[in-house]
Amino acid sequence: MIEVRNVSKVFEGKQRVHALKNINLTIKEGEIFGIIGFSGAGKSTLIRCLNRLEDPSEGEIFLGDEEITSLNEHELRIKRRKIGMIFQHFNLLSGKNVFDNVAMPLYLEGKKKHQVQEKVKQILDFVGLSGKEHAYPGHLSGGQKQRVGIARALVTDPDYLLCDEATSALDPETTKNVLELLRKVNKEYNLTIVLITHEMSVIRDLCDKVAVIDAGEIVEEGTVYDVFTNPQRVITQNFVHTVFQNEIPSNLRSSVSDSKFYRFIFIGEKAGTPLLSEVSKRFDIHFNILYGSVTELQQRPYGNLFVTLDGDQRESEKAIRYIQDHGVEVKEVIANEF
Repeated sequence: MIEVRNVSKVFEGKQRVHALKNINLTIKEGEIFGIIGFSGAGKSTLIRCLNRLEDPSEGEIFLGDEEITSLNEHELRIKRRKIGMIFQHFNLLSGKNVFDNVAMPLYLEGKKKHQVQEKVKQILDFVGLSGKEHAYPGHLSGGQKQRVGIARALVTDPDYLLCDEATSALDPETTKNVLELLRKVNKEYNLTIVLITHEMSVIRDLCDKVAVIDAGEIVEEGTVYDVFTNPQRVITQNFVHTVFQNEIPSNLRSSVSDSKFYRFIFIGEKAGTPLLSEVSKRFDIHFNILYGSVTELQQRPYGNLFVTLDGDQRESEKAIRYIQDHGVEVKEVIANEF
């Protein structure tokens, strides 16, 4: 488990920068925890504090039962062997081949040659780079370079894996493959993974929980499902909006600018039921579907549907109550409120 207690970080200089402000987080063992924010929000500073590449100005950080903010340099070097780190730009040694890049932490620990050979081979097989031992970084694709970075982070059998924008330099298909590998790492090694990103799609596809950081503060936190389906802060709503459309598209607003319409939110198995067809048969109304989308969050479907209703007001009210009684959230919306 990782616990961050009242952590603040101030950078002194010509301008005093308060990068982190009273951060409190609890990350459970085996969890994949995402931290999202815009550039300059403090997310990179926070993840660097977790392995004390940056020292907090105030507060405490616990990895398991050990407070790493109180460790001396020797104790910290030993502790860092159990903290793997993956970087945005891979941080590979260009003059070393794949084998030596991955083996470097073991060389630094003084492991024997046969131990290094066995461990590096095992890890390269795991990340899908068997046969690339003698290749140099300059001959690898971006995805392969990141797999080397992941292998290097895993070679010391860490308990924690910190990912600093691990996919932001990759194309979408490669990002998907790297996220699948990280999910495999989490499952098979039971690693606690902390991932920072500015891409909400990465949070959606990989993480169990998410915290939103803005101007050095955690402004929202929860399970990925809860945060995506019910974002509380404007910044979170904007991040969620980049992943799936939960507002009526702007090109449709003019056509319904004076209309009252409804947003139906289907969660879980409700997203796959033909409820509106049933309602149309049961009540004397007709639906005009303006826009709809369905996505999957943590193996559960989540759908948005925007409609107007044609028919008698009383029948419309009955239909709405019937839909609500069947577990669908209904929000009445005025288009010109957007």
